[in-house]
Amino acid sequence: MTVRRAFVFVLFAVWVALLATTPFSGDNYTVRIAIQIAMYSALALSWNMIGGFTGYPSFATAAFFGLGCYIGALSQIAGAPTVVAWIVATAGVALFAAALGLIILRLKGHYFAIGSIAIVEVLRLVISSWSGLTGGGDGLNVPFLRGGPEFVSQLVLGVMLLIMVIAFAVTVWVDRGRLGFGLKCINQNEDAADMVGIDVTRYKIAAFVLSAFLCGTVGAVYASWVGYIDPTDSFSIVFTVKVAVMTILGGAGTVLGPVVGAAVFVVLEEYFWANFLAWNRAILGAIIVFLIFFLPGGILRLDYRHLWSQAKARHGRIGMAGGE
Repeated sequence: MTVRRAFVFVLFAVWVALLATTPFSGDNYTVRIAIQIAMYSALALSWNMIGGFTGYPSFATAAFFGLGCYIGALSQIAGAPTVVAWIVATAGVALFAAALGLIILRLKGHYFAIGSIAIVEVLRLVISSWSGLTGGGDGLNVPFLRGGPEFVSQLVLGVMLLIMVIAFAVTVWVDRGRLGFGLKCINQNEDAADMVGIDVTRYKIAAFVLSAFLCGTVGAVYASWVGYIDPTDSFSIVFTVKVAVMTILGGAGTVLGPVVGAAVFVVLEEYFWANFLAWNRAILGAIIVFLIFFLPGGILRLDYRHLWSQAKARHGRIGMAGGE
């Protein structure tokens, strides 16, 4: 294990421990922020499989998340224990992603992006129309987790952190293995990867499933946490864009980038919600534009040594000018 990789593991472990201690060091608001950071970190790490390693601009995260919400909720309503419902949601979303991948991964570039957005809208319309099963546009009440508010918050935080750790472990496994090498080759040049013997179709489907199944778990846990879901919030395009922005902000295609991006984005979003409520969406758009033009590689891919040397050189020139 290299020193750099060990540093990444230690940094991630410290961050998980810090989030885990928020019930003992902060109030309910702080715990809620910790839950959101863990949740979005898991989603961003999942999106990184298809969007970061493979380079396919997927906007289907909301489809997997929303489907996980409804599968988990309906399973609980049918009488399944909570944990069983979460497992069923995970398996259901994984199977859906595998079947969908066989079709949608034939598309590339902006065609794939548009197709993934269409999946979100189709699922939202189906859920909205199937009122006999899903409650339609009125939404669906989900059985609450047992225990008081503080216990439920601690339980959800622990589960979200566990999902986040699993997503991180899967990311490390993919990054260090043959699958990760193949996905990066596809990202660089898909036709060349196919010519050198990489099973492009199988690799892309594997990445698509890996980007989906934990989103289903997160959706099911989220539904149990909030106690109510509806099609508009569960299948939100803005939600799926946010996850992609978090990954790009931290560094798409890196191991730790999605975690960093999720933490920074959640904190910024909370600040903007509290102080610039009317301009929240406009600020999100500005962040996206800024990332595209000025920070395409993300926070972790900045050449900080070059920036520091430039800053020192600029400071030196200013000092010389002042001395004259």
